[in-house]
Amino acid sequence: MLFLYNLIIILASQVVKLLALFSPKMKLFVDGRKEVFSILKSKIKPNEKTIWFHAASLGEYEQGLPVIEKIKIQYPNHKIVISFFSPSGYEVRKNNTVADVTVYLPLDTKSNAQKFIKTINPELVFFIKYEYWPNYLNELKKLNIKTYLISGIFRENQAFFKWYGGFYRNALKTFDYFFVQNESSKKLLQSIGFNNVKISGDTRFDRVVSILERDNSLDFIEQFKDNKTTIVIGSSWPKDEELLINYINNSSDNIKFIIAPHNIKSEQIANLKSQITKSTILFSEKENQDLKRIQVFIIDTIGILTKIYSYADIAYVGGGFGNPGVHNILEPATFGIPIIIGPNYSHFAEAIALVHQEGCVSISNQKELNEAFYNLIFNEDVRHEKGHICSTFVQMNKGATEIILNHINS
Repeated sequence: MLFLYNLIIILASQVVKLLALFSPKMKLFVDGRKEVFSILKSKIKPNEKTIWFHAASLGEYEQGLPVIEKIKIQYPNHKIVISFFSPSGYEVRKNNTVADVTVYLPLDTKSNAQKFIKTINPELVFFIKYEYWPNYLNELKKLNIKTYLISGIFRENQAFFKWYGGFYRNALKTFDYFFVQNESSKKLLQSIGFNNVKISGDTRFDRVVSILERDNSLDFIEQFKDNKTTIVIGSSWPKDEELLINYINNSSDNIKFIIAPHNIKSEQIANLKSQITKSTILFSEKENQDLKRIQVFIIDTIGILTKIYSYADIAYVGGGFGNPGVHNILEPATFGIPIIIGPNYSHFAEAIALVHQEGCVSISNQKELNEAFYNLIFNEDVRHEKGHICSTFVQMNKGATEIILNHINS
């Protein structure tokens, strides 16, 4: 089975090179891996100690950040290496300040795994949430390098738990310990013989709680808000925007809207702006403008949505009309803001919990969206109650980082 897997990886490496000729994202995926080993050799000396964190993409990086930051403090003499699989993670966070070295993870061939691990020579390794690369994991096991899964989550339909999943179960045997998000993940692992598992919870809660300790002020957002009720629309997709634009165009002039689309390509931003009949401005156009007179502010940049949520009275989080579903609702929740989302959220435990607790409202059509906004805008008690449910939920679920570090250091 390993031979077949390695053959598939080799074939895949050729396919992505072909796709790179037509896809900018695939070009980043291919070109970004060409310099990995030269970057590593230039930044890590043979005798230096390292700790390696692997994140599939941006979401996993953010999820692991509380652990990375604490490990960096506890191991000041080690260099922190962060690897990404996806361009959407690497390209956004390649200049982060927490890591000493940030690179793409070379494809999972046996030679890449041996060379990568030999070059960084890690003392500890953390895979965040998921991604189980057999050649890397086998090499780590062979070298007796302690390897952990943090914020892991498992589902019954995964190959590990099927009759044909022996190859995948072998990959799990390479981990020294699993820190999982919930009881069902623990039981699933135990059902196939893994007892080296602990429920730590989700480190994303620690991540969003720490946001409250930072300076979240943005002068231009404060000027725009002008003490009026403000709805922040985060990570929206076209299917979200179809409903939202209709609502915005028919809304009261006393309501302000900030839209931070998931895709900020210029043509998509221009299309979005063209459909809005209210006075609208882009982030890139804001200089020397009287923002108080504007009703809709479109954020055509990245990296400031979290701070913008701190100014929201109500948040709409996009993605819930697509697959796999809604984007991160914990960032607005930590600020004590009621949240509206689309119908597809079944893969996200925090969304399921907050909908059940009624801090978050799920809508499926225009009528439900209009009703949800009306209820939250014109009933201040309901708005505050739902916001309090959200902030309490985040505070009650923090602490995963401490559980993980206590175990590692024991």
